[in-house]
Amino acid sequence: MSGGWVTVAGLGPGDAALVTPEVTAALAQATDVVGYIPYVARVAPRPGLTLHATDNRVELDRARHALDLAAAGARVVIVSSGDPGVFAMASALFEALEAHPGRQGADIRILPGITAMLAAAARAGAPLGHDFCAINLSDNLKPFTEVERRVRHAARGGFAMAFYNPRSRARPHQFGQVLSLLRAECEPERLVLFARAVSTPEERLTCVTLAEAAPEMADMRTVVIVGNQATRRVGRWVYTPRGVPA
Repeated sequence: MSGGWVTVAGLGPGDAALVTPEVTAALAQATDVVGYIPYVARVAPRPGLTLHATDNRVELDRARHALDLAAAGARVVIVSSGDPGVFAMASALFEALEAHPGRQGADIRILPGITAMLAAAARAGAPLGHDFCAINLSDNLKPFTEVERRVRHAARGGFAMAFYNPRSRARPHQFGQVLSLLRAECEPERLVLFARAVSTPEERLTCVTLAEAAPEMADMRTVVIVGNQATRRVGRWVYTPRGVPA
């Protein structure tokens, strides 16, 4: 590969202090940074570094471009927010790699980051202290009926749930359908945390009961955490006990 490599790096939830030293070192060595426009904008320009910012719905094209650059000798960092393996670019890179056998000898590293779910949970206390799952509510890559099926079974299984991409302008009504589904499966006192733009100056945390939760409390910068039946408040904190009563 003439010394080229591809690194997929998580930039964390927003605060530069939450970018890992490993990711910072990779960016310092990079000749090219590839990613979605707002994520690339978080990387400071410098001589010798080329920034390739693209739209959010061209993940496979972005991954192929990174592999092509690396094959030509470039040191490429593909940037994602949060963690690159959580609804982000790591999977897209391997999908592109699978379709191009000639690139499968590529020098690839995946560098973890702090995903929004974990940053939000830490701000609130420990709402993910027992078994939990993460569900992307977007129907861009799966039908919404599958979203509903997974939410329903997670609720019935007693999991705490973290919802990514809960509500966008293109699909403003679907999160309301998810809340209705949860109300059919869970008690009205179930705690729901709305964590918006965690670790940025726009950060806002709101914890309400399921009965009080409203679709307008979420947008695409919000992670929603739904506790399990045991999740409770202690002072200003929200936590889920580590065990299940016998």
